[in-house]
Amino acid sequence: MNAPVLPLFRQAIAQSWRSTLGWTLGVAAALLLYLPLFPSIGGAGSQMGQLIANLPPQLVSALGYNDITSGAGYTESTFFGLLGFALIVIAATSWSTAAIAGDEESGALELTLAHAVSRQQLVLERTLSVAVRLAWLALVSAVFVLALNSSAQLGVTAGHVVAVSAAYLGLGLVSATLGLAVGALTGRRIYATAAAAGVAVLGYMLNAIGSQSSELDALRDFSPYGWAFHHTPLASGADWGGLALLYGFSAAFVVTAVVALRTRDIAG
Repeated sequence: MNAPVLPLFRQAIAQSWRSTLGWTLGVAAALLLYLPLFPSIGGAGSQMGQLIANLPPQLVSALGYNDITSGAGYTESTFFGLLGFALIVIAATSWSTAAIAGDEESGALELTLAHAVSRQQLVLERTLSVAVRLAWLALVSAVFVLALNSSAQLGVTAGHVVAVSAAYLGLGLVSATLGLAVGALTGRRIYATAAAAGVAVLGYMLNAIGSQSSELDALRDFSPYGWAFHHTPLASGADWGGLALLYGFSAAFVVTAVVALRTRDIAG
């Protein structure tokens, strides 16, 4: 009898369909809430435009509202860079910390490894399951932006929507894979959660501080958030350097997780 293909991946996907559905509805609801409002509050000369013009420039830059009167700027600053960012980071943190550290704390990890499953296989398949779910959220985001593009008068192009969705996914993967790596290193979900959420918060703060002046702009080079959104992919297209950093660090964290789990004892 042939061995099942990707059994741990398929198990993780099957067991998490409810949470995946919940996050999907959350992403869809956020987009349906924000984007249709653009013609009335986000366009040039609108209430939002007048409000932003009266705010301190440093605050506007920190919030990423410099180009909020354009469809691309509004969508990127209100969803991808704010509420959508929070949603994908929370989902990534929840899924990744449960995948290894959560299972180890519950005792399920030791039982799984007792069934002729290698530690490398476990890390890679669990990572794939998290990545696929995050990719699904990024895809849902892209589909809804494109679906609302005309009615909400956003004026964005399909290629740029793909670019910002790739950056959005990469940002989620950095948190997820770091959470997996720390979970594999420590076996403690609290440490994995702190790392996954912490890198997102720190990245956001570095980007916000770096936007205050040209002297501080170099801080964005150390920010995953900056790698994703500093060059406004929804307005300008893909930033290949930023994408390389996001996906490169994600791959490095996966390798770290594999090595860490292979070289330490598992708590029973």
